[in-house]
Amino acid sequence: MIYITRRERFSAAHRMFRQDWSDERNLEVFGKCSNPNWHGHNYILWVTVKGEQPENNSFVMNLNILKTIINEKVIEKLDHRNINLDVSFMKDKISSTENLAVAIWDELKPEIEKNGVLLHCVKIEETENNFIEYYG
Repeated sequence: MIYITRRERFSAAHRMFRQDWSDERNLEVFGKCSNPNWHGHNYILWVTVKGEQPENNSFVMNLNILKTIINEKVIEKLDHRNINLDVSFMKDKISSTENLAVAIWDELKPEIEKNGVLLHCVKIEETENNFIEYYG
């Protein structure tokens, strides 16, 4: 089994909050990440796929195809957007990095697997100190 990882970047704003809670309760639970005026991050996204190396060529998946899938399904929808307001696959979800990783997985998995490989991991770095890995 071979694992291939593609790295992409995007910048996005968000606010961690529940609409059914007061601003005070959101601040208590989510801290400064619940700022009603939003805040943003420069995210780094790693997408890892896995598969067997076919005998007829040297690569498990064409990285140009993987790049195109990631950009069309995820980056174009997230980059320089408000995750809470602009990103359809995050509608009605708290915009935590955990929820974002799961939603990105759900966006990518069908397209990636059409190419004969399996999605192995979605990893998102929110800050240099915090990252999330999701394995489905």
